[in-house]
This record gives sequence, structure tokens and C-alpha cells, in this order.
Amino acid sequence: MVYAQNTDNTCPPFVFGNHYYKHLHIQEAIITGMDAAVEHSDSLITSYRCHAHQISRGDTPANVYAELLGRQTGCSKGKGGSMHMYRSKSNFFGGNGIVGAQVPLGAGLGFSHKYKEDGGIAISMYGDGAANQGQVFEAANMAALWKLPVAFVCENNQYGMGTSVERHAFNSDFYTRGHYIPGIWIDGMDVLAVKKGFEYIKKYCNEGEGRPIFVECQTYRYHGHSMSDPGISYRTREEVQSVRKGRDCIENMRNLIIDQEWAEPDELKAIEKEIRKEIDAAVKEAKAATELSGDKLTEDIYKGEYPPFIRMIDEKTSIQY
Repeated sequence: MVYAQNTDNTCPPFVFGNHYYKHLHIQEAIITGMDAAVEHSDSLITSYRCHAHQISRGDTPANVYAELLGRQTGCSKGKGGSMHMYRSKSNFFGGNGIVGAQVPLGAGLGFSHKYKEDGGIAISMYGDGAANQGQVFEAANMAALWKLPVAFVCENNQYGMGTSVERHAFNSDFYTRGHYIPGIWIDGMDVLAVKKGFEYIKKYCNEGEGRPIFVECQTYRYHGHSMSDPGISYRTREEVQSVRKGRDCIENMRNLIIDQEWAEPDELKAIEKEIRKEIDAAVKEAKAATELSGDKLTEDIYKGEYPPFIRMIDEKTSIQY
């Protein structure tokens, strides 16, 4: 969790000064606990909060930062940016920028696992802001009808883009909204609860012919949704500070480790120091990487031969083959 948070915290100052939205902040427990319970042979697809997912599936911070900077060594060759991370060899199918659009794709990944009979499940993640999208329910209908091994996971951070769940959802118990699909609620601020929950989910989805499940991981975000959102126009500073003080997933885990005498405070500090050193080195590596050249922009669009003419925005730079 500390590794994921440090990776994300380092993004703002070196990419856009202080103007960059924070992706994680207490949502670290969800991806960390989930990754401890499932295999990389299980498919994963998520929304645009995908930096930690990329790391959890085996990539490096250097490749994540290179992607943010448009470098050729980026995890999507510098073409995807923050919202479109990707690692097919670990069955991570992105980061997706359109709200809720990844949910039916996740159902398709579940169909793939069932068709191949490979024992894998698909995890299709979305936020509370996407929970009212019609495509979520269309995908759920197909998953139930075809008995697909897919978990529809709502990361409920309470405020979507800036609207509280009470104001946008008649039923804000998102895990109950599968109707004919059962659901499970998980404390998304407790990494051990998340791990235990996904161990059950993995087993449940694979039983019998396969079956889907709805999951709500309730969490919280400290910062605004984006650089244009101060994060306190729809809630109070006191509310945010109260969560930081009493429910922070990293602080609670740190206290548990020390209370149980699994490690000494100095040992944890040493681990965090090493993480910061690794992140600093990753920033330098990403900055030194080669920028994506203009002639590479049209690669990976066409399969096989290119068409004889590709018109660019500036017609003078159009490509003739």
C-alpha cells in the first residue's frame, strides 16, 4: 500500500507541477488486498484510477511515469497516458477513460475464461459515479444469463466526481443492486478484509458452471476528483480529517503490525525509505527515456498493411505510403 501511494504521490509535482489529480489515497487497500487473493491469470479491467493496478500486475513505476510523460518506454508506449495503462501479459486490460465503459468489457473477459475453461475469473471495477450507468445492468444481465465468472466491483469512495452517493443513488447499497445476482460488502479501508473477501469471491465465481457476483468495496478519497476540484466544496475539512485520523488504511495497518509485534517501527521506516529511493530512481529513468516520435502515432491502429494515405490534423504532415 505504501508503495502504491508513493508511486501516485510522486506523479503531481513532476508531471504538471502541483496540478494533477490524485488517483488513490485510501483506495490502496482495495487493489493490494485483491491482488493478494487472486492470480494474474484472472483478468482485471478498471476505470481511469489505474496506476496502482498497473503496478500490482507486475509493472514498474518507471514504466508508469514514462507513460505519463509520453515516452516510448511507457506501459502503453506513451500513447495512453494516465487513464489507459495496460499489461496484457498479466491480464490487465486497462484503464478506461469513459465512465462505466469497462464494465461490459469485463463481462466479455468473463465469457473468455468460461469459453477457454481455464479456471480464471474476470474482475470488472468501476466507481460509485458509474454505478447508475445502464451498461452496468446490461452487462450484469448477460453475466447472469450465461453464468459468467465475473465480479462486478464498485469502488465506492462516497463522492464520485463530487456528488455524494445519497444525492445520486436511490439505493446507495451498491452491492445489493444486482437483483438476481448476489452481492457482498467489503470494508475497502481494511486490506485484510479485502483479501479475505476476494478469496471468497474467487471461489464463488468458479463454482459450478460459473456465476457472477456484485461487490462493493467502501472506501474514501481525501483529495478532489481532479485538478479543478478542491475537494471541500461538497464536504467539510473536518470530515476529511476525521477519516484521515481514524480510518486511514495504511496507518491502521502500521499500527496493527506494531501492536502485534510483527515488526518494529524502525523496520517499517526503513522499508518506506527504500520505497522512496526506488520511486526517485524511477522518476529519473522515466525522464531520461526517449519521447514518442510523431511517426509512431499511427502504429498499432491498423493490422497488416497501412492504407496508402493517412490524413493528419495538419494536412501538410499527412503520411503517404
